[in-house]
Amino acid sequence: MKRRSLLLCLLVLMQIGLTGCWSREEMNDLAIAVGIGIDKVGDEFQVSAQVVLPSQIAGSKGGSPQSPVNLYKTTGKTVYEALRKITTVSPRKIYISHLRILVLSEDLARGGISDVLDFMSRDTATRNDYFIVVSKDAKAEDALKILTSLEKIPAVRLFSSLETSEKQWAPTSTVTLGDLITDLVAKGKNPVLTGVVIQGNIDVGETPKNVETVDSPTELKYSGLAVFKDDKLIGWLNQEESKVYNYLTNKVNSTVFYINCPEGKRISLKVFEAHSKVKGSMQDGKPAISIQQYLEADLGEVQCSNLELTNPKTITELNQIANQKVIKLFETTIKKVQQVYKSDIFGFGEAIHRSNPQEWKKLSDNWDQTFVNLPVNVKVNMEIRQLGKVTNSFLEKMK
Repeated sequence: MKRRSLLLCLLVLMQIGLTGCWSREEMNDLAIAVGIGIDKVGDEFQVSAQVVLPSQIAGSKGGSPQSPVNLYKTTGKTVYEALRKITTVSPRKIYISHLRILVLSEDLARGGISDVLDFMSRDTATRNDYFIVVSKDAKAEDALKILTSLEKIPAVRLFSSLETSEKQWAPTSTVTLGDLITDLVAKGKNPVLTGVVIQGNIDVGETPKNVETVDSPTELKYSGLAVFKDDKLIGWLNQEESKVYNYLTNKVNSTVFYINCPEGKRISLKVFEAHSKVKGSMQDGKPAISIQQYLEADLGEVQCSNLELTNPKTITELNQIANQKVIKLFETTIKKVQQVYKSDIFGFGEAIHRSNPQEWKKLSDNWDQTFVNLPVNVKVNMEIRQLGKVTNSFLEKMK
């Protein structure tokens, strides 16, 4: 009897913790947002939500053709207020757990993004695996209006394109909410975000005509990195400068660059291995940075007609030419960021902190001023490994 009584008490206690699906939400009551755009309108925030239409994604037949997504937008004094106010124009509650892309307008970013990020980091419905980008010279709302081919859902296309571009081309950077907040709160490292531009007419881009032709009239394109100082956007890096940032932060998986032939044409090199070592040190009581960049590449294209590629001396010369080009690119980019933007996006401060924590305590409060004149020594070790399926180009025979 005692065992039965104890068992009964145990079952009762277990049932207290089984509260059921008290927080469940029916799919028919939700509008699944895959893209969120945030603009600043006066002293208010405008939130735009790109919502998926499941019936169009599934390819249902019959009826008039319809866009695969809808865009709902409202304004509010806070981001959270604006998001909830969307229910005044949407028949369903906006559900952001499946968010793929967060687009911040350039105007908003120049004024500061910390208020926006507080809501996104605090909200329990969101995950941190979406990417954050800045709409360059355009509203975030407009970037989410453009219909895209190949990927029916524009926000998914933006997510996939950014991920692929970082791996295969390298002047873009995938930044999640966690990455961005880490850089914002760290001393000795400022954040960057990839910029997205709208090429073409926005009015055409938001209609089905944009995906009815082989060459879409309006496209979304990633272009350069936005440089931040604290939480404010202060400028942009171009394509080559953005590659330098990714080299220094070890984000380059693969990319292509060229060197010049003696007669003026070009040789393309496919980089398949890149590793950067950034070391900080104290020299005569002052901080300094040394960079060792390792690169391995294959020949991808040879336009020169007078190179003997089977000669080891030729490969050595090409390695030296590539080394000098990369060193010059690194030095000019670093100098530009130091003198023009005065923002340590490379994490040089963190390198000093790792090498000498005691000295970093003295430097950290005025690091922005120190960073401007920080001496940086760059060394590059480029190795060309393979020539491809052929050795010397057929151009030599044609000549």
